[in-house]
Amino acid sequence: MSRIGKKPIIIPKEVTVKVLGNNVKVKGPKGELEYSFSSNMKVELNDNEVIVTRPDDLRVNKALHGLTRSLIQNMINGVTVAYSKTLDIVGVGYKAELKGKNILLNIGYSHPIYFMPPDGINLVAPSPTQIVISGIDKQLVGMIAAKIRSIRKPEPYKGKGIKYSNEIIQRKAGKTAGK
Repeated sequence: MSRIGKKPIIIPKEVTVKVLGNNVKVKGPKGELEYSFSSNMKVELNDNEVIVTRPDDLRVNKALHGLTRSLIQNMINGVTVAYSKTLDIVGVGYKAELKGKNILLNIGYSHPIYFMPPDGINLVAPSPTQIVISGIDKQLVGMIAAKIRSIRKPEPYKGKGIKYSNEIIQRKAGKTAGK
């Protein structure tokens, strides 16, 4: 049995979970999320915990078992404590500034780049070289962070670009290192 899938999900007091057919709705102090899971999985509510079970030991069902449980756990965590990712901007003259809800990036191109986040995502620029992305949906926060990073990925020679704050850039030696 799936090690992750067989663990019950404990529901905090401030969170309500509803299972309607193949949909799970989670509502908490930070907001509300909804997820449609596979019809093969069975999600049950018992007192203050959610239990995910699978019908058999087929490989597909084993994979969906742990996935479904993890996604529901992430939803519960998201509506209680929002997820966030921090991006660092490295490079001379590279900066980011907030314009309303949008962010203006000057990162070495001939033109500034405006990034408009979708609903449910908050962008904050605590300093000109840092961006904090936060929201209740873990997948959406990660996707937006990856999109912003892809505008100017860090390069291996000087490390210039947009990187995650905990990312380590593998540096390469330049042309002069061989002599």
